[in-house]
Amino acid sequence: MLDEMFWTVHSGLKREGPGDEASARRAFAAIHGLPPRPAVLDVGCGPGGQTLTLAALTDGTITAVDNHQPFLDDLAAAAATQGFADRIRPLNASMAALPFDGETFDLIWSEGAAYLMGFAEAVAAWRPLLKSGGWLAVSEACWLKPLDQIPEDARAYWAEYPAMTTVDGVLGQVEAAGYRIWDHFILPPQAWWTYYGPIEARVASLREAFAGDADRLARLEVHQQEVDGYRRFGALYSYVFVVAQKASPND
Repeated sequence: MLDEMFWTVHSGLKREGPGDEASARRAFAAIHGLPPRPAVLDVGCGPGGQTLTLAALTDGTITAVDNHQPFLDDLAAAAATQGFADRIRPLNASMAALPFDGETFDLIWSEGAAYLMGFAEAVAAWRPLLKSGGWLAVSEACWLKPLDQIPEDARAYWAEYPAMTTVDGVLGQVEAAGYRIWDHFILPPQAWWTYYGPIEARVASLREAFAGDADRLARLEVHQQEVDGYRRFGALYSYVFVVAQKASPND
């Protein structure tokens, strides 16, 4: 369970994982044949940085799902400010038990969240929610080198996600779940710093606020260690953004 310090650090941030507008736009550009007003599902939306980008890219409706209500409240406020309140529907629900009928959506989007229920399990479970020929755009953490070339200290850094595989491993899981891959690319460092920059700034501010509180300072440093880990090992891993289409039985 995430502790109080996690929410203290992350509250009010625009993103809850690596990614940026340029990467979202690149992924969306690989999608073709959507209807003029597509039905979009954003799974694990967090505070909705990418949700707002999607709203700007399409005239469709976006159901944005997360199970942390403050994130959804932040998204609703931002959607209202940017004129998207009528097209973005925040919904508090579990990604493992989405309350939708089959073949509801033209596009399912999920940035850095599918691993929470197991990446292969997630993309397989979400497939029935797509209409025939519907699209999946999803990002997943991956190693950038063969598994036998990953140093032990880097593996130890990612010990909480032992299932992390290579780019080819991720692509294979998407194909095995019944999709045809159209494009994939690795998130650039800028997409990581779009996420980590605000976290590092928040940590620096909170160090001053918690000066003299050894327990809180120790828990705060866990977040700085994550940022420092990317500086140390970032050449070995990233996220792969995969754009794929629901395959028909004949494909």
